Amino acid sequence: MKKVIILSLIALFCASFSVNAQNSNTGKKDAAKTEQTKAKGKVKVAEITFESLEYDYGNIYKGDNGECSFKFKNTGKAPLTITNCRASCGCTVPSWPKDPIAPGKTAVIKVKYDTNRIGTINKSITVSSDAVNNSVVLHIKGYISEKPAESVPAQQAPMMKAN
Repeated sequence: MKKVIILSLIALFCASFSVNAQNSNTGKKDAAKTEQTKAKGKVKVAEITFESLEYDYGNIYKGDNGECSFKFKNTGKAPLTITNCRASCGCTVPSWPKDPIAPGKTAVIKVKYDTNRIGTINKSITVSSDAVNNSVVLHIKGYISEKPAESVPAQQAPMMKAN
């Protein structure tokens, strides 16, 4: 009985080793084939290139417009699809094109920051896509302060009419 169990285990081990060796060789062949195809330039991939990775609001006041845009171009050879844009905080809301961007075309990711918060702005937006550089991080920065008090002219005393 012990011999049967031992022989079964040995057979099982040999079979699994053989399958792993075949899968390993197949994976190496597939990787080599992909590299050859890339070398020949037949693989068409998208690539996202931003004009700028950072937007600086500078010094702005509470309640000012918190919108900015990040312009980008598909510099690859295949259509580019942005799958998600995720901000580091709920006070930052990105919007992006849902349709694929053709090679050579440009598009814009818009970002809205809630400027009702006083203090430093330092947020990031992670752009996920099917491009070669599939994850790009954008940054917004600046400083929000209270609006200065508006000077109100002193009320003048009513003028008395002369009789």
